[in-house]
Amino acid sequence: MKTPVQALDQKVIDVLSKVTTATLTTLLIKKGLRNVWLRGSMPLKSGQGRIVGRAFTLRFVPAREDLATPASWSSPISTRAAIEDMPAGCIAVVDAMGVTNAGIFGDILCQRMKQRQVAALVTDGVIRDVAGVLETELPIWCSGIAAPPSVTGLTFVAWQEPIACGGVAIFPNDVIVIDDDGAVLIPADLVDEMVATAPEQENLESWIMEQVKGGAALPGLYPPNEENKARYEQSKKKTN
Repeated sequence: MKTPVQALDQKVIDVLSKVTTATLTTLLIKKGLRNVWLRGSMPLKSGQGRIVGRAFTLRFVPAREDLATPASWSSPISTRAAIEDMPAGCIAVVDAMGVTNAGIFGDILCQRMKQRQVAALVTDGVIRDVAGVLETELPIWCSGIAAPPSVTGLTFVAWQEPIACGGVAIFPNDVIVIDDDGAVLIPADLVDEMVATAPEQENLESWIMEQVKGGAALPGLYPPNEENKARYEQSKKKTN
């Protein structure tokens, strides 16, 4: 059974869109989660910004000749059907098994996703029709570009089920944050905690950066010892 899509509170989007993926990985390490950065999913072009959204998952398996055919594109189980289920604001996260010689989506599919107000596409695979894809202005994080269609190397099998993308386990309705450093998973149960703690971590690191620019040495500053924690807290009072 496909998992229903949950709406993401605008406060979550507003807060996490100001937090770098690097900061999020640091906070998640403190929670014991080390495998949250999707390998191979990098911005197709610069300037796409930081995007936050619920994961809408899609899954491919290795191509099998009787299933991976152009006729499969008209099947009820197809990327076309999956796109029609995508809600506005979601981030499509596609498990392409790291295959880099078969483009999972091209310009027409990306244009439809853009019209459905999908926030972004993230995959450990590659896209095709790159010139047309760029014209759609759909933000994309992927492993590159290839001309051949998906059926030359992959068979599409499901959407809104658990997947592995870039070596990371992703469940429908987990939250994905993407920026110039790549894509990071936030498990659904930890979203509220990240919203509560991430802005403070960003503020602390901004303060540390100012100290470094002023000539401060790193030991005892990054991470801060008790003395520097007290100095940071004092600086917060001065700006309040």
